[in-house]
Amino acid sequence: MGWLTRRDFSSRRQPSELPVPTIIKQPVTFANHTFDPAAPPSDMPPLNPGENAECGSDFLSNASVRGESRQADATHATVTITQVKVTLQLSINIWVPTDVSQRVVEHEDGHRQISEYYYQSADKLAETIAASYLGKRVEVSGIDLNAESNKMLLEMASEITHEYNRELNPGPTQLLYDAITDHGRNDVPVQDAVAHAIKNVLIESAQPAPNPGN
Repeated sequence: MGWLTRRDFSSRRQPSELPVPTIIKQPVTFANHTFDPAAPPSDMPPLNPGENAECGSDFLSNASVRGESRQADATHATVTITQVKVTLQLSINIWVPTDVSQRVVEHEDGHRQISEYYYQSADKLAETIAASYLGKRVEVSGIDLNAESNKMLLEMASEITHEYNRELNPGPTQLLYDAITDHGRNDVPVQDAVAHAIKNVLIESAQPAPNPGN
């Protein structure tokens, strides 16, 4: 979302008056579901090959950006970003079959723990990203300066959410956790696997893949 305010910039803001982003982090929503493998419900995400249960984590973000416009002439203006607000959410759903083993339940709960670990600091990440936009000045031009300015603000809000999703990125840690536990089929304790995946994901994800020709 984007809002535009017209204001005459007769004086610069003092450093103490610089705005700060508003970050709203909603509590995690979590639900357990059981299903009949022979007739899975329509709202259940499809299982990946070799899996009989799933933990789905949806990291949601919604950014809104406000700006003040200083018009240079009939077709040119400068928009200064004065406010950024980001709302964050995490929704976790675990799907397990009705005849599920305790090991599978514990494995899927490990995925939940990883998602919640990343969400703990998600507000700090969003604040850092949003703060980098505050005070930015962007030149806009066109016959309808209001429309062009609002379009720019909407694009900037989209950029913020895209950057948040890209930098948060718990995917490699979840994949490493599955590799450590063989998707819950081995005897590695869940807590040990979760801790190892979180601690070592940057190192092990950076290792080159084996060369099939060697």
